[in-house]
Parts: sequence; structure tokens; C-alpha cells
Amino acid sequence: MIPTLRLTLRKKGQVRRFIRNKKFTRLYTSSQKSVDFWKNMKMGPPDPILGLNVAFNSDTHPKKVNLGVGAYRDDNGKPYVLECVREAEKRIYEKKMDHEYAGIGGNPDFTSATAKLLFGEDCEPLKKDEIVSVQAISGTGALRLAANFMRKFLTQKNVYLPDPTWKNHIPIFKDAGFEVSFYKYYDGAGGLDFNGLKSDLSKAPNQSLFLFHVCAHNPTGIDPTNEQWKEISKICLQKQHFVFFDAAYQGFATGNVANDAFAVRHFIKEGHYPVVAQSFAKNFGLYGERVGALHFVTTSNEEKKILDSQIKITIRPMYSNPPIYGSRVVSTILNDKDLNPLWYKEVKVMADRIITCRKSLVNELKKVGSKRNWDHITNQIGMFCYTGLKPDQVSKLIKDYHIYLTEDGRISMAGVNSKNVSYIAESIKKVSE
Repeated sequence: MIPTLRLTLRKKGQVRRFIRNKKFTRLYTSSQKSVDFWKNMKMGPPDPILGLNVAFNSDTHPKKVNLGVGAYRDDNGKPYVLECVREAEKRIYEKKMDHEYAGIGGNPDFTSATAKLLFGEDCEPLKKDEIVSVQAISGTGALRLAANFMRKFLTQKNVYLPDPTWKNHIPIFKDAGFEVSFYKYYDGAGGLDFNGLKSDLSKAPNQSLFLFHVCAHNPTGIDPTNEQWKEISKICLQKQHFVFFDAAYQGFATGNVANDAFAVRHFIKEGHYPVVAQSFAKNFGLYGERVGALHFVTTSNEEKKILDSQIKITIRPMYSNPPIYGSRVVSTILNDKDLNPLWYKEVKVMADRIITCRKSLVNELKKVGSKRNWDHITNQIGMFCYTGLKPDQVSKLIKDYHIYLTEDGRISMAGVNSKNVSYIAESIKKVSE
């Protein structure tokens, strides 16, 4: 044995232990600490939407109203679960299905059904099997997956987003390595700056990457007309722009699934090969299930196979496999002869209620004597409305009237109901005049 001497010394609260033998001498000090790798990190700003929800939840005012959350609510202000979703969940439970991994690309029954829903069964690339469809983690995950993929394989380093756009679009593309530019969209008076939009499309370098909202533009609620979409498509073809669609509200805007998908379907008929991110949070009410899809329209079956292989290689180190439950709910509904028409009916009910909320708010604003023209509220469409309220007016609504909305004046029309619409109108009148 090697003779070893162990000696423990105590001094000023420290314990020092010497271990000595013929080969080595070591000093151990129990007060030693690892390096603080986070010591230079600073507190990040709160998310503007989630921060509103926190403030709303802590508010004890009896008349408080949340117009910031982007989720459908019924006329009692409660979350709404679709009847078709309840029935699909029941059927899934009764089948006693397992919880094995989905494939990297997701549930094939889901991706097939969602592609048909988006593109229409008469879509030529779909009939020719030239569309890559993979399951994604809702719309946000589909956008980020596409951004990472495009940054890896496209030469474009810049993406053009509408001004304004959904706030999360910007960090999604920046974090993926893109530089972000904007094209004109909102005219500042409640409408679309179509001439500015066309001008920016024409002035951008050839083969630029443009993102378009398919319908129910967030945050403005302003969509191009079908004729305007045709002009946009024509310019994009002339300039050979790469088109990326964000489809977060199909069916939820007008209540008509085909109408809401017009832009995507027209662009494909005209010869575009777009990428489309698709979400089922709003139109199926599956917010927390994170159900989405990502589609690539390709030029041939051979190109489809290549893209399919590469998108799966991109997915594998990101999250490996998508969650299965939400996709089972959606595919059960879309592939069932009874549940499918029930969903069409229910999504129209939700869309129609949002339209009714718009009319009710405008009527109440007139009733309380507001002298401003609020017609843009009913001219806009979808879940959100760009009210035109200024940041100081928004601040006053929150502070004095406990009505929560984003700083840019965007409100979620789903937060308006028959019980609070009068209070909302009265409050808006007070801060805006």
C-alpha cells in the first residue's frame, strides 16, 4: 500500500483537506465555486401579449376586459370547444390508441387531409403528388421550421414582411438568420395601401422572399380583395419572387374555407411554387395542442422527394417527432363524413359571431355618441381589428377603464360580447375624443 496522510484543517469556516502520498499532493477547498456563466445576462422585456394577460389576470376590477388574447371566446367570455372536437376526442379514446412516436413528418392521415383542405382537391400539384406536407408544431413551429429550412437552402438573406405584421414573424426570421425588411400594407386610415404594396413588390430585387398572410391579416384585419390578389400574383411572377404564405385562419375569416384559401389556390394556378405554413389553433380551437402543417409546392415528383428528404433532416435535430394527439383530432374530423360537415358548420358559426361583434361595437359607438367614423371596424375581417387608437389612448383604456389591448390599438374581436360591448364603446369614446 502507498502510505497516505489525511489532514483536515478548519479556518474561518473553510475546510481544507490535504491528501499526501509519494505520488501527488492535492489541495481541496470546499468553498470553491464554479464560474457564474450567467452573471452578465440582463432581464429580457416581457412579451407584449403574454404580459397583457398577466396584468389582466391580476386585475381585480369587476368590469375588466381582455381584448388582447388571440383566442376565440363565446358570448360569456369563455373558451369554446367545438362539438366536432369533443366527438373526435371520444372516438380516439374509445379506440384505445397507443402513444408511440409519429414519423418525422408526422401523422400521414393528418398531412394528407390538411393539404386537401388548404389547396383543394382539384389542385394540379396535389393530384400529381408534387406537394411535400409535414406536420409542424402549430403555425409558429411551421414558420420557424420553414425559416430555418429556407435560410439553409435559399440564396436569399432577406425576407419582406407586411408593415405591420404579426409581431412574432420578426424574431422568427431574425433568429433563423434572415435580415428583415418591410413592404407597405396598412394605409394608416383603416385600409390597405395597395399602391404602396405593389410599388414595393416591383422595386424589390428579383427573386426576393415575400411573406403574405393568406386571410384575416394579423394585426390589421385587412385583406386584399380577390382582384388585388391577382395583381399581386402577377407582379410576383414578373419579378420571380419566392412566395411564402402564413395560413393561420382558414375558414375563420369569412366562414368559407374555399374563399379564405383563394390567394394560395390562385397563386398555384398561375404558376407559383409557394411554401405555406398552416395552423389549426383558431379554426379548430386547438390552441394548446399545437397542431400545424408545413407545405412545399414543388415542380415535379422528383423534386418533391428531394425536399421531403431534406425537410425531415431539418426536423430531426429540432424536435425529432411532432405530437400525435392534436393531429389525430384534426384528421379524425377532416376524414369523417359526419364530423367534416359539422366542422364546416361550426367554423362558420365562429366566423359569423366575430362579424356580429364588429357590427355590435360600431353600433354601440354610434349609440354612445362617438363622432368618429368607425366603419373600418366592420370593413376589416377576422379575429383582430386595428382600431386606430393611439398608444396614449390605449394606455388610458388600460389604466382607467381596465380594458386590455396591445399598444398599437389592436383588439381581439372575440373578447367583445353582449355583456361588455356597451362598456367597451363608452370607454373608447372617452379616450378617443
